[in-house]
Amino acid sequence: MLPTEIANFFLAMQAGKAGAEALAAHFADDATYEEPFTGETRRHQGRDAVMKAMALGWENPMPDMRIAVDRVQTAGDVIDLDWTCFSPAIPGGQGRGHNRYVMKDGLIVELITTLEGPKT
Repeated sequence: MLPTEIANFFLAMQAGKAGAEALAAHFADDATYEEPFTGETRRHQGRDAVMKAMALGWENPMPDMRIAVDRVQTAGDVIDLDWTCFSPAIPGGQGRGHNRYVMKDGLIVELITTLEGPKT
């Protein structure tokens, strides 16, 4: 079952710039975010840096983007989640990835996003 904090994180994220304040509220002040979206893995430290990284996606949003959660596994404060992103802007119309959230007091203290290659 998808934890409420993560369901609300996805809702805020998919709202784009309009959801920025709600999205920021899901991160601890000293949160870290590791992501591969510029072609290389980058690490962002602190809520402000995390939000700057998130804002890059708002500059050129993917048309008709939809994210489906494929699998969720929780173990204490760690939530592992596999997802599929659908958009005509993605080669083949979809891409897959994995998020690992480390939570503390209901806030994300670490988020690591990785992309998966095409399924064969």
